[in-house]
Amino acid sequence: MNLHTSNRSRRGGALLVALIATLVLSGLAAAMLTVTGAFKAEHQASSDHSRVLYVAEAGLSQGISTLAAGAPQNSGTSAAPVAFSGGGYWCTVVDNGDGTATVTSFGRINGVTRGLEAVMRNNDEGVFASAVFAGNSSGDPLYDLTFGGAGVQADAVDGNIYSGGNVRVSGDAQVTGSIKAGGTIVGATGKEGKTLPIPDMAGMNYATSSDFDVAALFSGATFHSSGMGGKAWQVPESNPAHIFRKNPDDRSSDTSRTSKDDYFLEDPYESLSGSSTVDWNHSTRISLSGVGGEPGVSATNKVFYIDGNLWVHNRGAFSFAFVSPDGSPVRVTFVVKGNIYISDNILYQDKDRDALALIAIKDNLETDSGNIYFGDPLFGTLEEMNAFMYAENNFLDTNLSATGSAKVKVVGNMTAGNQVKINRDAGGQHSKLTVDFDPRLSNGNVSLPGIPQAAGAGPSWQLASWREIPLP
Repeated sequence: MNLHTSNRSRRGGALLVALIATLVLSGLAAAMLTVTGAFKAEHQASSDHSRVLYVAEAGLSQGISTLAAGAPQNSGTSAAPVAFSGGGYWCTVVDNGDGTATVTSFGRINGVTRGLEAVMRNNDEGVFASAVFAGNSSGDPLYDLTFGGAGVQADAVDGNIYSGGNVRVSGDAQVTGSIKAGGTIVGATGKEGKTLPIPDMAGMNYATSSDFDVAALFSGATFHSSGMGGKAWQVPESNPAHIFRKNPDDRSSDTSRTSKDDYFLEDPYESLSGSSTVDWNHSTRISLSGVGGEPGVSATNKVFYIDGNLWVHNRGAFSFAFVSPDGSPVRVTFVVKGNIYISDNILYQDKDRDALALIAIKDNLETDSGNIYFGDPLFGTLEEMNAFMYAENNFLDTNLSATGSAKVKVVGNMTAGNQVKINRDAGGQHSKLTVDFDPRLSNGNVSLPGIPQAAGAGPSWQLASWREIPLP
């Protein structure tokens, strides 16, 4: 074999192998670049698919905010979206005419588009815009919220009415306001098949969120006689809880059926008034600590939490009134984990600026709890209550048909998570119920601490449903 020929052959073979290897590597590199590009494009598309949802949510929030502000309006269009986070959105707000509104929003990023829809419910005629509200949380299909009476004894409600069950209006009863019911309405016109939400009392967590725990403030109480009647546990005047007396011995016949401590709303540092005239100036006064020069820390605009029962019931008094020596407004919320018993009148000194909320919540260890009872068990002296009242369970009666309670007036509202079932017909007599709705909470003219889902000024909207929708 020729040595030179052999060397040329080997060099040619090596060159061919190198050429082939180069072509293979180039192909692999091209393939890798293609795969990398595809992966990057896929990753970008996935990222855009997620990001565009947040853009659509921004549009949804914008639409809902205009609805809550009372001036619903559309934003952007498909051709001219509102710029947001590297993309854009457009939304529409539509009033459905049935107390709901539909807000739709579409977001777009790099050609990727997604849509969202929210249905909002108007609660403007809910618990804080109703004179009488009975949520019927038990779901009783036979429950009737009733109003009746004849002539001067006919019920009169100035405000809206809602029942989660049925509404029955009979005789000469008058309702000035809208009537809504989850069931049927008989004897009046209104909207049937209507559902309104019930406040979430458990979510308020009053045991820890309140300003004053009355039971704790009574830990150093002493047993004293008082002009308010009998002996009871009391605390010093500088203590915010001094406006209560615990377990007075002259009313043990009233409290013997309760299993928890009983706190009576009566200020032992004020004088008892036995006047039957129903106005604040003839009432037994209640002075909050730290208000208008009174000793102690300020107790106005505060929440008192009572793990027990609250009574407005005195053997010698007809009426109680919150007063301030200097005329400053008195605003306070009492939350009672038990029952509230109202036998005597509760009045404001200043009906434009003063405000009281009475809230009864359930105790899971007590079957009879979360109720507000109306009426004096013996004498029937209850005539007028100035308060915003909420019973997580029911409104019930105690001897409302007795002489002296032939007429009962509420200036504020009556809200029951379950039922208002006061029996006001006995012995041929109908006890007249007058409810004059106090709009100050719903229109924002007054505020009270510890109030769940207060409406504030303007309509109150709540999310009813939320979902992703396809492109139109």
